[in-house]
Amino acid sequence: MKVKTIASGSKGNCAIVLCGNTNLIIDMGISYLTLKRSLEENSLSFDQFDGILITHNHNDHIKGVASLLKYTHLKVYIPEAMYDGLKEYIPYPRCEFVEDSFTINDVNIELIHTSHDAPYSVGFIIEHESKSLVYVTDTGYINRKYLEKMIGKDAYIIESNHDEVMLMDGPYPRFLKERVISDTGHLSNKTTAKYLKNLVRDNTKYIVLAHLSEKNNTEEKVLEAIEEQGLNIGREVFIAKQYEESPMIEV
Repeated sequence: MKVKTIASGSKGNCAIVLCGNTNLIIDMGISYLTLKRSLEENSLSFDQFDGILITHNHNDHIKGVASLLKYTHLKVYIPEAMYDGLKEYIPYPRCEFVEDSFTINDVNIELIHTSHDAPYSVGFIIEHESKSLVYVTDTGYINRKYLEKMIGKDAYIIESNHDEVMLMDGPYPRFLKERVISDTGHLSNKTTAKYLKNLVRDNTKYIVLAHLSEKNNTEEKVLEAIEEQGLNIGREVFIAKQYEESPMIEV
């Protein structure tokens, strides 16, 4: 299993997951041409992909999906309850409606129901052969029953959106600060680090911290929270960036 973030942040999100002969796109909050160029630079093409997974209907996760569907054969894999918020972007026949657990070829996927101010939002546990990836962004908290399922995976791509002090002392108006820190907002650095402390095991090879706020966070503060929990020992830690792809990591 290989994974790469193409873009991560409030202006656009997209990642790719390569699982042998089954390749997937997670979110399409960037332009079709940006993703096309990225794939070509990695010796890939859309013909090698099997579908798109969508986390929720906010613009920074879906604004490029209509163009992607126009120029490719790809299907969109979503829970049926998510479709109403996506119907202006995605023609009904291009949808594959999924349950909480489903397969795409030989890849097993389980939905993590997240808590965000969107009509319906999810993350993913993706497993192929003996390898596993957790992908969770845009949530105010993670329900305990999903935390139990997320333990001991090989790689984690998880939101580390804001530093709480920077957020509260920063330029956002009060209502927006309250939105970000609410149970339907975003995960802080400290919260994410504490979650990961209970999730990672010796087999965990990579942690990718994603969806950083441009105004309420810094890479230094993200890494500081990770170091405080000792999570940088024995594994590689990356910051997913808005305008720069992550390395292609392989588990």
